[in-house]
Amino acid sequence: MALSWRSWLANEGSKHLFLFFWLSLNVWLFGKTFLLYNQGLQYYYLHQMLGLGLCVSRASASVLNLNCCLVLLPMCRVLLAFLRGSQKVASKKTRRLLDKSKTFHVTCGITICIFSVLHVAAHLVNALNFSENYNEEYVTLNAANYRGEDPRKLLFATVPGLTGVIMVLILFLMCTASTYAIRVSNYDIFWYTHNLFFVFYMLLMLHVSGGVLKYQTNLEEHPPGCFNPNKTLRQNLTVPKAFEELFPDYTTEPFPEDLPVPEPFVQNGFMRVCSEEPKFQSNFPETWLWISGPLCLYCVERLYRYIRSNKPVTITSVISHPSNVLEVRMVKDDFEARPGQYVILHCPRVSALESHPFTLTMCPTDKKATFGVHLKVVGDWTERFRDLLLLHSNQDTEILPIFQQRRYPKLYVDGPFGSPFEESLNYEVSLCVAGGIGVTPFASVLNTLLDGWKCYKLRRLYFIWVCRDIESFRWFADLLCMLHNKLWQENRPDYINIQLYLSQTDGIQKIIGEKYQALNSRLMIGRPRWKLLFDDIAKCNRRKTIGVFCCGPNKISKILHKLSNSSNSYGTRFEYNKESFS
Repeated sequence: MALSWRSWLANEGSKHLFLFFWLSLNVWLFGKTFLLYNQGLQYYYLHQMLGLGLCVSRASASVLNLNCCLVLLPMCRVLLAFLRGSQKVASKKTRRLLDKSKTFHVTCGITICIFSVLHVAAHLVNALNFSENYNEEYVTLNAANYRGEDPRKLLFATVPGLTGVIMVLILFLMCTASTYAIRVSNYDIFWYTHNLFFVFYMLLMLHVSGGVLKYQTNLEEHPPGCFNPNKTLRQNLTVPKAFEELFPDYTTEPFPEDLPVPEPFVQNGFMRVCSEEPKFQSNFPETWLWISGPLCLYCVERLYRYIRSNKPVTITSVISHPSNVLEVRMVKDDFEARPGQYVILHCPRVSALESHPFTLTMCPTDKKATFGVHLKVVGDWTERFRDLLLLHSNQDTEILPIFQQRRYPKLYVDGPFGSPFEESLNYEVSLCVAGGIGVTPFASVLNTLLDGWKCYKLRRLYFIWVCRDIESFRWFADLLCMLHNKLWQENRPDYINIQLYLSQTDGIQKIIGEKYQALNSRLMIGRPRWKLLFDDIAKCNRRKTIGVFCCGPNKISKILHKLSNSSNSYGTRFEYNKESFS
């Protein structure tokens, strides 16, 4: 069980501990701010008017400031790629935390949604209290203009109210479009609504500049609950005899004989006297301090990415593979990438604003400058992109040489950006599991090993590839065969263990062609028996740490994740990694 605990801590425990810490931090910040506005003397008069609505609205606002500040950081892809490849982040565990950037982004987004509901509900109560509890003594403290004013005017006729309503609508669109069902059925809706974040932040800056909530500035001159003799006289109230010596100029009428003298007026220990009216001032918009830094950082990065990717790449060849897979090979000046990284493709003729991430299947090296991607033709964007690249989209294979470059549309490449698969070469033993087109991250790793494997820490690679149809294996059949033959020639046949699984078959059980004979012997019908596979790998690699990398369906991912957290009798520890575009 001790090994199981360490495996859980290495794989899932760190994420759970971080989420627990993040939840605790938000709750602590909410409670701290709540107590400040509930007990702070500077908010005494405002609290008397609004009650707990003031405390909840300000406490939720502090949590929103924190999360709106940090939700942008996981989207700084260049910064994450730099940290992942920087020598300053030498710890593998620290680098693996960067793989949770998408999880952190989603966590901040969910937190924003939850506390936005609290914030809106509290301000609805505040608008009603401003109207019903209008106080003529403190005119500057009131957001309403008179008692009984329609609260809807505060929501739709003021800058804070109107911007708040619009932000709620934008947040609702972003949240609903972020659900799995919408992202899968229509990614365009998710992409366009998510880019409303810039409008959201501009409105947020306007929202906090209204200065609706005010605090008292002269606490020393006017402590809350004190006695103001000037105010007493203006209200035509008589002063008790106890104050005749202290305020002789203000004593014009005798205190009624039938009324007792209040104790606080005659006991110096309880006497609180002031000479000024309370003065109020709007809170400084702290939201600017929270979001200005991350927003500027994000904008600078986007500007840098725009400058870096404003020159179109040179497409050298386009290949149409079986099962609706398109391969695009390109060349770009000064382009460098590491195995496992991904790029973002933007084709203006397909969509003026839309762009999509694709994992590199071929990285540039010292010997060749070509890099490439494989993309599955699913959805409107990839279909239009394929039709523009191929002269006849119904042909099985078409390779267009570079002298026909004029036929290609302009294509811009942004990146590269980091992913968990960069770590696959940093383990002594790695298990790479791919499902269908999920093989693309491992293709760049295999291409890199084909160029030379001795300079990396990796000494044994288990490669598992599961496909539904036999033709899908032909995407990288040549690459697998070349790597297999190279390792045999170098007397290292045990360096890579290739297992191909055909989950569905119509009777075809062999990859067409004699040149794929090495793969035919490694092709199996059915699905992998994952438990036996893990036990066998653990037995052959006793007391070692094995990196587990998965890119495929969630069902396979969950199984591998669970097995990585399980204990075994061989002292082997599995560290789980999963592909996730940020």
